[in-house]
Amino acid sequence: MSPSDKTLADRTYRQLRGDIVNGRLAASSKLKLEALAQDYAVGMSPLREALARLMGDLLVVSEGQRGFWVAPLSLDELDDVSRVRALIETEALNAAIRNGDANWEREVTAAFEALAAVEEHLPHTSDALPPEQLETWEARNRAFHAALVSAAGSPMLIKLRDLLYQQSERYRRVSLNVSRGWRNVHDEHRAIYDATMQRNALRACRMTELHLARTAEEVRKAMATLAEDDDRISGGKA
Repeated sequence: MSPSDKTLADRTYRQLRGDIVNGRLAASSKLKLEALAQDYAVGMSPLREALARLMGDLLVVSEGQRGFWVAPLSLDELDDVSRVRALIETEALNAAIRNGDANWEREVTAAFEALAAVEEHLPHTSDALPPEQLETWEARNRAFHAALVSAAGSPMLIKLRDLLYQQSERYRRVSLNVSRGWRNVHDEHRAIYDATMQRNALRACRMTELHLARTAEEVRKAMATLAEDDDRISGGKA
């Protein structure tokens, strides 16, 4: 692959990954190469390279010569991803609290304050957030959780953690389209931050486990609601 194709493959990979995680490319949908090449303004060689990398991220699946699909979503996988992410996230956080220095503390504090600046102004309702505000919150939420574990001292642990975060974000986005009760996620993040700054690894990890469990339960309820809606639509067409 030429350097220019490599650059195109990297760009296409990032764009496709974002569109899959955000739900713009729906779960289980067929990825038609000709349409993708046109939509993303890319040739077949870098496109296939990008799809191969997405398969490594578990975001795309392939069935022999039949082509590519966006990976499906399922309650069983949600439970599996949530359980394993909690294990990896808390292991990384425990290591970061043990290894982190003053610079790490400053980075975590800066990330928390940036996130808090958005969360403190979130409406206390179940209404969907405006897209721009949602994307800002997503970016700062991602940065905060990444900063917490950044001093773990294990590149492999961080790589696994990032993969699981990406999978979790994809599931979590599902719940954003379903009305749900208001949740004070800022207080959850504050509890994790405070325990981390106090170097109380046991409490920080427990608060993280509860935070992830609440998120998983929200997604589970959202997926059940969407499944019921699909059943009603299918029944109405019968």
